[in-house]
Amino acid sequence: MEAVERQMDSGEARRMLPDLVARAAYGHERTVIAKRGRPLAALISVDELRLLDRLLEEHRDRVDAEAADRVMADETDRIIPFRRTT
Repeated sequence: MEAVERQMDSGEARRMLPDLVARAAYGHERTVIAKRGRPLAALISVDELRLLDRLLEEHRDRVDAEAADRVMADETDRIIPFRRTT
C-alpha cells in the first residue's frame, strides 16, 4: 500500500492530533507539519519509523565498510610481510 502524504500548519495539526495519529498508525498516512509554510516535522507510523531506522543503519554499515575497504587498500601498499629467520 502506498503511503498518502499531506502537509498542514502546526496549529491545525495540534487540533487534529488524535485523528492524524490514527491515520498514521492505521492508514499509513504521513503528515508533514509546517510553520509558516516551512516543513518542520513529520508524523509517520511506528512501522515506517522502524523501517527508516533499519535502512539508515544498513546505509551506515555500508558506508563504514566502504571506508574500511579504502583504508585497507591504502594500507596494503605499506605492509611489510613478516618473514621468520631461523
